[in-house]
Amino acid sequence: QVQLVESGGGLVQAGGSLRLSCAEASGRTFSNYNMGWFRQAPGKEREFVAGISRSGGKKHYADSVKGRFTISRDNAKNTMYLQMNSLNSEDTAVYYCAADRDPFSDYVPLNGYDYWGQGTQVTVSS
Repeated sequence: QVQLVESGGGLVQAGGSLRLSCAEASGRTFSNYNMGWFRQAPGKEREFVAGISRSGGKKHYADSVKGRFTISRDNAKNTMYLQMNSLNSEDTAVYYCAADRDPFSDYVPLNGYDYWGQGTQVTVSS
């Protein structure tokens, strides 16, 4: 069973930065998984934030974070990252990482992920 553990959330002032990490803790072959970040704000549906293919060669961002957030991964460390800059109050949410197991395709799924982490809270104060 894939175990995804997020970390790096917290309270930050508007305009500040945070870096989230998502580690795969069960020892699965991390490079078999296309990965994504999602978020859910209070009273809103969960939304796609960014995704990265198995190889790291393909990335996709939601329009709301394009130019401010950067997704990356280190397959040797079984870890994915989300660098978040120029944060604003609309970025306040619980952030989840997700894994899509597909050892034969290198792409960025926007939905249909197989495994999810427990989430990490990001709060941006204005």
